[in-house]
Amino acid sequence: MQFITFLTEFIKHPKTIGAISPSSKKLAHKMVQPICFESAQCIVELGPGMGSFTNELVKRKQEATLLILIEHNMIFCEKLRQQFAHEANVVVINGSAENLMQYMKELKIKKIDYVISGLPFTSLKPEMSCSILKNVKDCLQNGKFITFQYSLVKKSFFQEYFQDISHEKVWINMPPAYVLSCKLGNMRAS
Repeated sequence: MQFITFLTEFIKHPKTIGAISPSSKKLAHKMVQPICFESAQCIVELGPGMGSFTNELVKRKQEATLLILIEHNMIFCEKLRQQFAHEANVVVINGSAENLMQYMKELKIKKIDYVISGLPFTSLKPEMSCSILKNVKDCLQNGKFITFQYSLVKKSFFQEYFQDISHEKVWINMPPAYVLSCKLGNMRAS
């Protein structure tokens, strides 16, 4: 049933849903691997879709850690609200990643430790991608931006915002994907 919902939404909105199937468990594990869950106070997920990464985040986060999910698609948003209704400190926002700074102000959040992204940057308009990454960069201080892409064609674009980027290929996903862990400045990725 989850696959049918995902496929239906992909057919309706191919530019904003970048794959024909949800991410694999292996990709989800790799996406959350760079996170230090013991110290994270605030984690934001951009474009959680059907919650492949969200499930891993909820399983591993501390109860006091605030997890904010920003999803543009109303169908996915409602499913996320139902799925995580009984989880402590999980906030689901139906909105755009371009408004991340605005949401932070509304929620009175001073800093974000990690931003996880399932957004399809290769199919988003360049000005939208720039706006999103500027918002993410402005929200992170010593945190990490973690995203996945199906190729490394956008890596140089990400380097305009994050100078320290490591990547790893995940073969067990349809299609195989690269996980990129990005930090500001010349700090070494841990």
